[in-house]
Amino acid sequence: MNHETITQYYETDHDRLDELFNKFQELKYTDYAKAKEYFKEFKSGLQRHIIWEEEILFPLFERKTGLIDQGSTHVMRAEHRMIGKYLEAVHEKVKVRNPESDEEEQLLLNALSLHNHKEESVLYPAIDHAVSDAERGSVFSTMKQLPDERFSCCCTHDTVKQTTD
Repeated sequence: MNHETITQYYETDHDRLDELFNKFQELKYTDYAKAKEYFKEFKSGLQRHIIWEEEILFPLFERKTGLIDQGSTHVMRAEHRMIGKYLEAVHEKVKVRNPESDEEEQLLLNALSLHNHKEESVLYPAIDHAVSDAERGSVFSTMKQLPDERFSCCCTHDTVKQTTD
């Protein structure tokens, strides 16, 4: 049985996503093809992370606490919408191989930083406190069963237009 806490698991995933985005930022001016691969992995991973939270983790916590459509999970869902908007703004630049996305990236990073801090310092520990070991195991098992096509779409329609002049 996995004895890892929700807090440990999700913090580790936050760190992994941060590293992928950092690699994208480091390479976008020198090796855009490689940078784009890091971005695609980041985007897919962030989308998966949000689905894990909104469809598996948050509903369990809400059932355990009775805080449905209110409280911290309600706030986190609203922040997910904002993060998604900023993520798509960066994605629009990546699709056309435009490395001039610093402003969009900063908006995304600011939103993620505040959001992740709230999750890691308040929400995840509260979830760990509220759920049993069996429920935690069920969360991890259900997360693994999520099909890739639910979250792995990125940069699939960014073909270069060919001219026939």
